Amino acid sequence: MKVKRSYRLAAIGVLLLLPICVWSVHRIRERLEMKRWLSAGPIENHPVRVFDVKYAREFNDLNEKQLAIAQAIGVPPVADRNAAERLKDRLVEIRSGAYYRVDSLTHSIPYLIPQAADLLERIGRDFLDSLAAKGLNPNKIVVTSVLRTEADVRSLRKGNINASDQSTHRYGTTFDLSYWHYEKIPDLRGRPYEDVPPEQLRAVLGQVLKALHDQEVCYIKYERKQSCFHITVR
Repeated sequence: MKVKRSYRLAAIGVLLLLPICVWSVHRIRERLEMKRWLSAGPIENHPVRVFDVKYAREFNDLNEKQLAIAQAIGVPPVADRNAAERLKDRLVEIRSGAYYRVDSLTHSIPYLIPQAADLLERIGRDFLDSLAAKGLNPNKIVVTSVLRTEADVRSLRKGNINASDQSTHRYGTTFDLSYWHYEKIPDLRGRPYEDVPPEQLRAVLGQVLKALHDQEVCYIKYERKQSCFHITVR
């Protein structure tokens, strides 16, 4: 009986000590992580004023201009996703990564011609570099529309009579970037949970896009109703 009682007391002791041990291990790990962050040096994070680009004036490349280049360098319009996948020698699939996030696409599929995919990555990389240079916490751009198949266009036109059947999205040369929505990237040595206002992020993205537009890398239309930058590679 005494032996059983001793075992019982020992078991109770272990159960009581277990939470303390777990807490201690957690605290030790926190301190080690903090030491590692501090050893990497401080991150200056003092936002500077970002002046807005005059979006509607700067980014006013009409559909006719964008359509001409899309038809010249893009793929022929495809019927559906299976048809797009058969063009993998001319299209690349884009996926969320270090520089951008692909949104849940409802009327398009995540394929672009290589030049457009490279441009998208460049915009995302330049955007992060520009945020860092301005002392703003990092955010990824969000892609809201990519290649539209014939089936996507028909479905879109059912709910939106203004949707064009001559969209440059049909050629794999064009993508839309939201100017109100971004994906915050936690920076453990900065201010990881501080939001940057979307107006300020839009201003930074506008500056990045203006630089590329001035270099004649792409055509851009500022879409008010869709809240996006409509971009076609040149």
